[in-house]
Amino acid sequence: MTNPDTDPVIRTELEAAAFRSLVAHLRTRTDVQNIDLMIHGGFCRNCLADWYREAAEERHVAMDRDSAREIIYGEPFADWKKAHQREATSAQLAVLEAAQKKPHG
Repeated sequence: MTNPDTDPVIRTELEAAAFRSLVAHLRTRTDVQNIDLMIHGGFCRNCLADWYREAAEERHVAMDRDSAREIIYGEPFADWKKAHQREATSAQLAVLEAAQKKPHG
């Protein structure tokens, strides 16, 4: 059996497959709001899009924020936002603020 820790090609393929599964899952879970992801996970769909764009730029692939978001959301962000995003409540914003103040570790 190939050890993914010693075979960088296999490791990259596995990581890419896991990433694609995460993106597909988030596309189907439109009920899960970005603020909830931020509160509980410390990242959201926009973070994934930013990381994707940064990885592209590191490889000299031109990509703007809107293009990266469309890859993650599966549609233009403005369309997704209009169809699925609700206004954050004051309670959600308070919980997010408290979560962001917690030490990471």
